[in-house]
Amino acid sequence: MLEKTINNIETNIKNAGSVTEKDREDLLNLLSTLKSEILELSKTQAEHAESITGFTKVSTHEATRVKKNQNLVELSLSGLASSLDELENTHPKLVETVNKISQILANMGI
Repeated sequence: MLEKTINNIETNIKNAGSVTEKDREDLLNLLSTLKSEILELSKTQAEHAESITGFTKVSTHEATRVKKNQNLVELSLSGLASSLDELENTHPKLVETVNKISQILANMGI
């Protein structure tokens, strides 16, 4: 399920017309890292992994829409940030990756 969701996010980014080539490349590289980190997290904390993946999907959807709703972008990114609570010490690479994804998506939402 997690891998399928991340693959769907990847497909959406590849097909999004509102994403610059630089952002597309950066996001796809980060998604590759996210995929391995999420699969590792899911072994011990499945609910956290599901939450992060779900909020990543929603955030990506909102940020790559042609007609963006800034409130929805901000809400989805806030949910994504909240889903990382308690993981900074145990999964720093995951937190760093998600923060980078969030920053790119936030910049796209402007």
